[in-house]
Amino acid sequence: MLKLPALDTVIAEFDTVLRTLAAPAVSARPHPDAHVEETDMDAIQKRHAAGLMRVNHCGEVCAQALYQGQSLTARDPAAREALRAAAHEEVEHLAWTERRIEALGGRKSLLNPLWYAGSLAIGVTAGLIGDKWNLGFLAETERQVGAHLAGHLRQLPPQDAKSRAVVEQMHIDETHHAELADQLGAAPLPAPVKALMRATSSVMTTLAYRI
Repeated sequence: MLKLPALDTVIAEFDTVLRTLAAPAVSARPHPDAHVEETDMDAIQKRHAAGLMRVNHCGEVCAQALYQGQSLTARDPAAREALRAAAHEEVEHLAWTERRIEALGGRKSLLNPLWYAGSLAIGVTAGLIGDKWNLGFLAETERQVGAHLAGHLRQLPPQDAKSRAVVEQMHIDETHHAELADQLGAAPLPAPVKALMRATSSVMTTLAYRI
């Protein structure tokens, strides 16, 4: 039987929600674009780059919620720790994408609270199904995010080296998270589940680019 979280745990998790949605994120590591020169782009290129980085930021908001929900319901301490470690790096991704969006003159997605709530519910459900499936969901999520980031590297304006540096490091981190989940015994997800995840992600990315 799953134990209900203690009050201090509930407060800590609620604090995570507030920090993700309302407070500026902080990165322990240097920003990947810290030593990259800003280059000139026209208004259309800046708007496109800001839209792509807004999508990436929205994805990191979803990741925070997913990992929060999954770690709350994970039974195995190793799985729980892996989820929390991944979530910590995703906070850094939030910081990197936030600053890049601001530099490009853009804004974060207005739908972030909606995506957070939905992702949290999915994460809790994944954790309740069992740790192997929980880790399988983590691995597949990171693989799909990695493919999505690779696509953005092709779509970013060629001269936007700063955004590219951020996305490249995010891609490295997401690949590592997927590999770690596999090492911990992630179960491969059924093809229909993977397809549903891709469809849901497509809806999110399309809306986040614009709203």
